[in-house]
Amino acid sequence: MRFNRGRKRKSEEKSAVKQLIFDWVIPIVAALIIAGIINKFVLFKVYIPSLSMYPTLDKGDQLFVTRVYNTDKIERGDILVFDSEELNQLLIKRVIGLPGDKVEISDGALMVNGELIEEDYVIYNQNISRHFQVPEGKYLFLGDNRANSNDSRYWDDPYIDGDAIEGKAQIRIYPFNKIGFIE
Repeated sequence: MRFNRGRKRKSEEKSAVKQLIFDWVIPIVAALIIAGIINKFVLFKVYIPSLSMYPTLDKGDQLFVTRVYNTDKIERGDILVFDSEELNQLLIKRVIGLPGDKVEISDGALMVNGELIEEDYVIYNQNISRHFQVPEGKYLFLGDNRANSNDSRYWDDPYIDGDAIEGKAQIRIYPFNKIGFIE
């Protein structure tokens, strides 16, 4: 009889281990795999480290950004995350110039293809004059806080390749009192 009790106890232990694996380990591993896939292919979270996009985005804001796969859907005014090869970092700025656009900044006023662009999101402008002809497949980016933004106006190569665009800012998730869609 002692022999049977030992077998029964071992059988119960194996059953408890199986139950633990099915109840906890498999769901946790599956959740981690799904989260990794979502982060890699669908959306990711970014932290805003500076005031270059103020007042639209504030230092310390955290956002969910959706991956961009089709650059043909990018519109002027979108806030995008992209990899700056020149600065060797991910940046977040507003796209101002689309491929083929002629962009003129004159004493802070922005003209795209001869049309004055109203930018009510810019409150700290800068009286600077620059002209750009955006090449095909490239984009021109400016920060909303023009007086305090290291953007296309100052880079050696002011244009970002479409392949360097990672995602589009969609939702602010922190601070909690400012949760909402990004415009």
